[in-house]
Amino acid sequence: MSQYWINMLFVGASFLLYIGIAVWARAGSTKEFYVAGGGVHPVTNGMATAADWMSAASFISMAGIIASGGYATSVYLMGWTGGYVLLAMLLAPYLRKFGKFTVPDFIGDRFYSRGARLVAVICLILISVTYVIGQMSGAGVAFSRFLEVSNSAGIWIAAAIVFAYAVFGGMKGITYTQVAQYIVLIIAYTIPAVFIAMQLTGNPIPMFGMFGTHVESGMPLLDKLDTVVQDLGFAAYTADVDNKLNMFLFTLSLMIGTAGLPHVIIRFFTVPKVADARWSAGWTLIFIALLYLTAPAVASMARLNLVDTIYPEGPAAEAIQYEARPGWIQTWEETGLIKFEDKNNDGRIQMYNDANAAFAPTAQERGWNGNELTVNNDIIVLANPEIANLPSWVIGLIAAGAIAAALSTAAGLLLAISSAISHDLIKTIINPKISEKNEMMAARLSMTAAIILATWLGLNPPGFAAQVVALAFGLAASSLFPALMMGIFSKRVNSKGAVAGMVVGVVSTSVYIFLYLGWFFIPGTNTFANTPDQWMMGISPQAFGAIGAILNFAVAYAVSLATEAPPKEIQDLVESVRTPKGAGAAIAH
Repeated sequence: MSQYWINMLFVGASFLLYIGIAVWARAGSTKEFYVAGGGVHPVTNGMATAADWMSAASFISMAGIIASGGYATSVYLMGWTGGYVLLAMLLAPYLRKFGKFTVPDFIGDRFYSRGARLVAVICLILISVTYVIGQMSGAGVAFSRFLEVSNSAGIWIAAAIVFAYAVFGGMKGITYTQVAQYIVLIIAYTIPAVFIAMQLTGNPIPMFGMFGTHVESGMPLLDKLDTVVQDLGFAAYTADVDNKLNMFLFTLSLMIGTAGLPHVIIRFFTVPKVADARWSAGWTLIFIALLYLTAPAVASMARLNLVDTIYPEGPAAEAIQYEARPGWIQTWEETGLIKFEDKNNDGRIQMYNDANAAFAPTAQERGWNGNELTVNNDIIVLANPEIANLPSWVIGLIAAGAIAAALSTAAGLLLAISSAISHDLIKTIINPKISEKNEMMAARLSMTAAIILATWLGLNPPGFAAQVVALAFGLAASSLFPALMMGIFSKRVNSKGAVAGMVVGVVSTSVYIFLYLGWFFIPGTNTFANTPDQWMMGISPQAFGAIGAILNFAVAYAVSLATEAPPKEIQDLVESVRTPKGAGAAIAH
């Protein structure tokens, strides 16, 4: 059987599974559509939340980013994982105790203001729409490579599959579909990693193999990797970073951005009890850890495999002839994600860091006129099985896993948008007397509209996916997270303070990002070059979400202290949300 049909078999079987689950778990009420009826088991919810979180960015891009940047890019692992710890400890149980359907629901009631609810709805839609662009783009990459269709056709197929199980199933259908998607994606991610770890280190556990011995050279694997990349003018893979402030702020931005992502938070409204929300967060961390502990190993081994492919006798020897390049390079060239330009016309593939001035004399001595191979970071995980010459069925498994990762998060984001429009905007603000039947219709129509918008943006992205995702995390960190924290832990913050804080946080973060990445990511519209020497106080656009959050907190408290205190019933509500059930007598005593 050809590789194409093996891929079709794995992907097609997974699609049938997702649609079958959607038919079985069709939502029959608004409660089932928004929160899956509120009876999801913590283990089930933990697995679904892990799938909801481990998007195309985690499955496809994260290992590629780490492979390219080494230790400096480990902030993604620390930030995203740390965000779930914050979510488990500071938000999930309290929001579940409040007993609402959505994030704007909590903000609107806690800050007793339609204005606060409306601002929260706008922030939620901005965050979710920007984030979903990356998922649709990731699906397009996976489809274009493995099903041999155009990127545009891949995005349309992804939209059709999400429509089939999200519009009719709502949260109920999405929950059980995401459980299946988690199983598919974690198997798809770990099996190739085990094969590659065995090949390079003889250890079947990738995270241990990364710190083990490279079989061929007898050196520690990371030492071997440091040596080969430095021999090509790159920084050592394990090199420290110079700008510790930016690294700290970027990690913090990812942490609080994760804790403020609305499509993740709503998953904790689906469990029966407050204690279940805590257990769900704990199980989510376990399920995420299975992939996140494997990702650094996949990244380091993929980087070493890539160098060994181009320089089979070592970086000091000649590179391979272009005509002798392996089949996987030829295949990925067709997608445009690998590009070769023979700058010195010697018929060989020179890959090195041509931006390193200190390495320029060595390159000149060897007759190199510039780096000739450009490899998109997004292909590292997808191409790993082919680079390591693994069996065809492993490639088919990776195809199904990559598509599952993109679809699972896209569905969660689209549901968050749909709930915000139908429940928080239409039901609560525009037409409070709407019937449940009409609200369900509004939810499904808004979900359909969101899918169409996400598809269009995936086909016509306003910028690189990484830029758009950076904005999504920055917006979540600077808008919703501070509002949720103050809503739970401060009785003094009032509606005026909350609205002012969210507006200042969102505007300041958006403006800072657009100044460096272009207004609405339109090429050529940036005011400053996106380089460390141009960043204000050395803070990158990706890291500014943490500064936006600080501004949000400061403005909210300042405005609240300058205006009237919240009503007594709101202060009592905050107290009741924070107080464990049955603790009244102890507190009174």
